[in-house]
Amino acid sequence: MKLNNATLSDLPEAILRPRYDRAGLKAGIVHIGLGNFHRAHQAWYLHRLMQQGEALDWAIIGAGVRPYDADMREKLLSQDCLTTLIALDPSSSSVEVTGSMIDYLPIEENNNTLIQRMAQPDIRIVALTVTEGGYFIDPATKELHAAHPDIVHDSQHPTVPRTAFGAIIAALRLRRDTDAGPFTCQCCDNLLGNGNVLRKTVVSLARLSDPDLASWIDANCSFPNAMVDSIVPATGPNELALVQQLGIDDQAPVTHEKFRQWVIEDDFCAGRPDWDKVGATFTDKVHDYEAMKIRILNGGHQVIATPAEVLSVKTIAEGVEHDLIGRLFLKVASEEIAPLVNPVLGMTPAEYVTLIHGRFSNPQIVDTTRRVAFDGSSRHPGFVIPSILDGLAKGTPLQGLALVEAAWARMCYGSREDGSTIEPNDPNWAQLNATAIAAREDSKVWLEMRQIYGNLAEEPKFAAPFKAWLDLIWAEGLEQAIATYLSA
Repeated sequence: MKLNNATLSDLPEAILRPRYDRAGLKAGIVHIGLGNFHRAHQAWYLHRLMQQGEALDWAIIGAGVRPYDADMREKLLSQDCLTTLIALDPSSSSVEVTGSMIDYLPIEENNNTLIQRMAQPDIRIVALTVTEGGYFIDPATKELHAAHPDIVHDSQHPTVPRTAFGAIIAALRLRRDTDAGPFTCQCCDNLLGNGNVLRKTVVSLARLSDPDLASWIDANCSFPNAMVDSIVPATGPNELALVQQLGIDDQAPVTHEKFRQWVIEDDFCAGRPDWDKVGATFTDKVHDYEAMKIRILNGGHQVIATPAEVLSVKTIAEGVEHDLIGRLFLKVASEEIAPLVNPVLGMTPAEYVTLIHGRFSNPQIVDTTRRVAFDGSSRHPGFVIPSILDGLAKGTPLQGLALVEAAWARMCYGSREDGSTIEPNDPNWAQLNATAIAAREDSKVWLEMRQIYGNLAEEPKFAAPFKAWLDLIWAEGLEQAIATYLSA
């Protein structure tokens, strides 16, 4: 059955579907970067609020700024922007069709339609999921990468921007000039202080072309910090076959774990939906939630996925079941990461490690190690290296974290231990691969990538164990290195 508005009432009875009148929904949010995670997370929270008869004027308009977004737009528009969500759990599964999204803007090189739509006063939130490495912030300096070609273009041609941030600035210029007022810029990516990062990108970029506008944005727009959490694999042939087995022809279904969490700073300059009525948490202590989740879950993902890629382990669940990799995660997370984060309401760091271990173990979630290891040049600085820096400052153990970074250098060499090729899996793969090859003979070369490691090459408490592990990996193999760490 082709999924669209006309067939909703014909879906199998067990499948939940919108109870609200989708024809009566009005837009309130533009979301840029409309991938699987957004549709399983933020869009779901809004859908559930609409199911209660609320937030009917906060519907989502999807948007993208890259050519590859056009394929998703075509698929979703063909099914009236409906999405089938399939929650997978070892004990039970559930299926729900969500309808909080009502349109998807065309993909244009100059982003004119996106700019004009964001400039309309009914849009009160512009949200983004554009990946952790998509904010043009230098990991070492924490400042805008002003020399990036896209940033140079947007600073010199602010009315025809290439980036989402340039489009936001252009829309805010129109809103200021027409007295439409500011909107909230809401980051939904896994970044510590993600609202602060988004503010830095938008305001810094605006300042390059229009300092007065930059000051107006900084003073009037809000950029709430938030922690977002749910494991959402990519959609492939297996997921498409699964939704077909349910009797639904959905070109872009989403599978996900049952667990969701959204912790948000209540800072919205133009209003917001009451997401807390459907399970989100508003708090002024977002940072503690962010740190626990990013360090243990996202950092833990890298602890598993990096060696798993080298050892030809295909999924995160299989990595947890692997005798060495699963124990590596538990030891590093418990002894080297958890002691560096604060507890949150109802959850200690040790309890969170146990929770994450259980979630990672879910065999129903086919989350590939390749997907999780993608863009390590953003994910390691964002998720792993902060624990290394804190460990140096506080004198806590670093051996396991040094081993994880050595495993990443081994992964970027471009081959697995069984001899198979690891295909490029990072926007900066050429540099990473060349550096990993050189690091086989001189490990310090790897740590001298300052855009990733800062001055860690000059920190003997980290650089020495890193060298020892990388040398051992090349001499005796990654499994032997992990076994040596576990026996210490």
